[in-house]
Amino acid sequence: MSLAITIELGDADLQHFIDAMQRSQQESKNLSAKQVTEAASRLLVDGHANKLPQFIADRLQKLDSMIAMVNDEGFALPDEDRQRVLACLTYFANPQDIIPDNVPVLGFLDDAIMIELCVKELQHEVDAYEDFVAYRKQEAAAHGVDPASLKTQRVEWAEARRLELIDRMRKRRGQSYQSSGGWRPVLFSFRG
Repeated sequence: MSLAITIELGDADLQHFIDAMQRSQQESKNLSAKQVTEAASRLLVDGHANKLPQFIADRLQKLDSMIAMVNDEGFALPDEDRQRVLACLTYFANPQDIIPDNVPVLGFLDDAIMIELCVKELQHEVDAYEDFVAYRKQEAAAHGVDPASLKTQRVEWAEARRLELIDRMRKRRGQSYQSSGGWRPVLFSFRG
């Protein structure tokens, strides 16, 4: 049996999380990027050591992606984006979160909610990073090597995506000509 629970956070509810994030950022302002990511990584270790509800475990995976994004030299986040991700991770680096993690069942609930808020804030960065990781795995499989051994760079991924989009554009153009009764462009002539 599964049960769907929807939680709607109003402005006042969200303000509790915003305030907690701001406190964490203030308390963590002297921490290095490495210290922030290591502290956030400890939350993952603690989470794996506990039997967590699946909806919390799913969100911890997103936290793992955010940490990896900051540390992935191949992805090479621009400094402004890197600082945004680190600002989100400071909440997980602070042991004084809203619900202490050692509270059975609910201890990681505030972390799951905060991860969800951070993922919404960083949606484009998280999506791009997950696409980059998938590309690196695909390249590694094509070369028969471990993805960790591949030194894939962001520029290679971006170029592959650019070529993929051009190919898709050409295929769609061809399909639209076929579906429109054989019409071919006549306004433009191509000299060969």
